[in-house]
Amino acid sequence: MYAIEARGLAKAYGGRRVVNGFSMQVHKGDIYGFVGKNGAGKSTVMKMVTCLVAPTEGEVLVFGRPAWQGAPGVAESRVGALIESPGILGELSAYDNMMVKALALGIPDAKERSQEILRWVGLSAAGKKRAKGFSQGMKQRLGIGLALLGSPDLLLLDEPFNGLDPEGTRDLRQLIMRLNESFGVTVVVSSHVLEQLDRMVTRYGVIADGRMVREMTAEEVRQACGDSLAVRTTQPDVTLAQLEQRFPDCRFLMEPDGTIRISGPFEATAVAQALRAMDATVLELTETRRDIEEFFVELMEGGKRHV
Repeated sequence: MYAIEARGLAKAYGGRRVVNGFSMQVHKGDIYGFVGKNGAGKSTVMKMVTCLVAPTEGEVLVFGRPAWQGAPGVAESRVGALIESPGILGELSAYDNMMVKALALGIPDAKERSQEILRWVGLSAAGKKRAKGFSQGMKQRLGIGLALLGSPDLLLLDEPFNGLDPEGTRDLRQLIMRLNESFGVTVVVSSHVLEQLDRMVTRYGVIADGRMVREMTAEEVRQACGDSLAVRTTQPDVTLAQLEQRFPDCRFLMEPDGTIRISGPFEATAVAQALRAMDATVLELTETRRDIEEFFVELMEGGKRHV
C-alpha cells in the first residue's frame, strides 16, 4: 500500500496552473526526499495531500483512501505536517502551545505527551519563555513538535532544516530517522539541503514547474551520482563486450554516439591497461565526477524543458 498516491493532480490560481498533471507514489515506510526549485510546486502538493488546499483536478489517496473523504478526513486523522511557517501562538510558551493543540485533538495524557515530544525536539528546557522570543530554529522545532502530537502515520515536513544550526540539523535528521525506524512513520521531506537528504532518505521525487520529473530510489541516485568513465573507441560493440567480461562488477551503458559509460567499482588505470591489452584504438578516456546537487539540477532543468 502507498502512504501517498497522487494521480493527475492540478492546482490553478487565477487561471495559472502551479501544479499540473502531477503524479506521485510514496511507499509506506519511506523517508521520501521531495526535491525542486523554489516555486516548483512542492508546498502546493503538500497542501493538497493534507487537505489545506483543494485540487483543481486529480485525486490524492492517503493509505489507500481519498484524502478528501469524510470528516474528519484520513489526512486529518493520520497525517502530521509542517508546511511553510509553523502555526505557533507567540504569547504562549512551547509547552502551552503543545497543550493547546493536544487538548484540541483530545489526546489522552496530554501533559505527558507534550513533555515527551518537547524532549524529542530539544525544547524541554525552554521553560516559560514566550514563543515569540524564540529563534527561527526553535520555532521550527516547535512546529515539528506540534506536527508529531497526534502520533501520525505520515509526516510531511516542508524545508524543516531552515534556521537550524549544524547541531540542530543533525538532531532533526536523527529524529526523523528514529521516527521512521522505531515507530514506522512515513516521512516526506521537502528540502534544499541535499546533503542531509542524502544521509537519510530511501526514495526521491523531483518536481519541476508543477510536474513530477522522476521518482527514484536512494540507491539509484547514488549510482547516478557516482564517478563514471567515458570510453570511446573505433569499435564500440567489440570494446563493450570485452570490458564487460573483464570487469563483471561494473555497470556499462552504451550511449547513442557509441560512448561506453562505466560506473561502479572501477579504476581508470585498470581500464586503460585493459584497453591497451585489447589493442583497442582509444578516441576518448575521460573520468567524470558528479555530486548529488549537480545531478538534481540536471534533472530539474531537463524536466523544465519538457513541461
